[in-house]
Parts: sequence; structure tokens; C-alpha cells
Amino acid sequence: MNGDLATSKALAGAVAQAIAGDAAMQRCEAVIFPVFPYLLACHGAIKDAGSSLELGGQDVYLGVKGAFTGEVSPTQLLDCGCQWVLCGHSERRHILHEGDDLVNAKVRASLDVGLGVVLCVGEKLEQRLTDQTDTVNERQVERGLRDVTAAQLSKVVIAYEPVWAIGTGKNATPDDAQAAHQHIRGVVESIFDKQAGSAMRIIYGGSCNPANAAAIVCMPDVDGGLIGGASLKADEFLKIVAAASGVR
Repeated sequence: MNGDLATSKALAGAVAQAIAGDAAMQRCEAVIFPVFPYLLACHGAIKDAGSSLELGGQDVYLGVKGAFTGEVSPTQLLDCGCQWVLCGHSERRHILHEGDDLVNAKVRASLDVGLGVVLCVGEKLEQRLTDQTDTVNERQVERGLRDVTAAQLSKVVIAYEPVWAIGTGKNATPDDAQAAHQHIRGVVESIFDKQAGSAMRIIYGGSCNPANAAAIVCMPDVDGGLIGGASLKADEFLKIVAAASGVR
């Protein structure tokens, strides 16, 4: 919940133009997730730049239309030019108290209309300190992907968000990220099959920044990043895109 119309459009335009002019960065699939009121403006900035940058919504409702005041449907996101949507972001889970069943309903509703889904999972500090990291991630992945078909799975990206490492001053190491991602990949394999697990893109969302991006993304089971504070400045975000492009 940052920025205003002018700064959001300028940020989207700066990122879009830089990616459009850099063949190396175009190897990396990059997506921005503005707040709802500025989606159309950011979509226009991307189109004006002729960029491969993609657009996503920060959240979604589980119905296509109806009397749900204040909500935004998956088809409305598509109509605003979105290709992606976040489901189950840590702040939605832990500040707004969204449970696994609601997250799953949003995942399925989004996939049903053709949106790509970034399914966010991850443990809080007290869960990590009591060795529940794998248990929490297993539950959130299994319930988040419930009733998702094998055909739909190619439209899903999983984002591992260690909540304890976001804005707390506590840093997850590349090895921490790798261990969690490897386990999550195994969970996807157990639900579907080894090929599905291998193909699943699992990205890291724990205070990734220009200083640590390359070290994290080069881990074998880390396929990218879900960027928070560092995405609010074009040059910071672009350094991360460049780092990921160089690794990938």
C-alpha cells in the first residue's frame, strides 16, 4: 500500500523501459504488482514502453461477479491487463487472517479464468524456532493446491516467504532458502509427480535485495524472487532483475 498515481506510473514506466532496452534482462520474466487503483495506469506505461514486463494484482476475490462490495474479481484483473495475481501473501494471511481454505478458493478461481497465480507460503518466527518450517510449508502448499489440476499447474508459481526474515532484521541465508525450496519441491512431487515438481518455479520472498539476490537465486531450487521494499525504487528492482538474468 505504497505510492500514488504519479509515482506508481513513473515506477512502472522506468522498469518497463529499462527491461525493453536490455536483451539480458528480457531473459528474466519480471512482473510488477501495483495496488488496484493504479493497475490501468501501470498497464499503459508497460504498453507504451513495448516491454515484456508483466502485470499482476496483489489479491483477488473468489467470485467472478456479484454483491461483494470492495472486492476485485479475477476477470476484472484480466480486464485491467493482469497476467498474474498473488494469493496467500504473508500479510494477507497474518494481518488480515486469511486461512488456507480461502487462499485455495482464490487460487482456483484465478486459474479457472486463465490468470497465473503466485501462491505464497511460509512460516512465522515462532514456528521456525519450534522446527515447524517444513510442516507449515507442507500444509500451505498442499491446501493451496487442493483441486488444482495437473494441466493448471504450469500457471502456478510458489513463493516461499519466511515471515521471520521480512523487515525484522533477521536474515535468511541462501542455504536457508535452498533447504525450504527443496522441501517445497518435494511436496509438489508428492502431490503430482516428479516432473511436475521439477517444473515448478519456486521463488524466494524474504527481504531479497540487490546485495543478496545473486547469491540466493543461484541456489539450485531457487527460481527467482518475490521482491518487497526493494521494488519501490526502479534502480533497486532492476539490479535484482539483472542479477537474476545473469544467473538464469
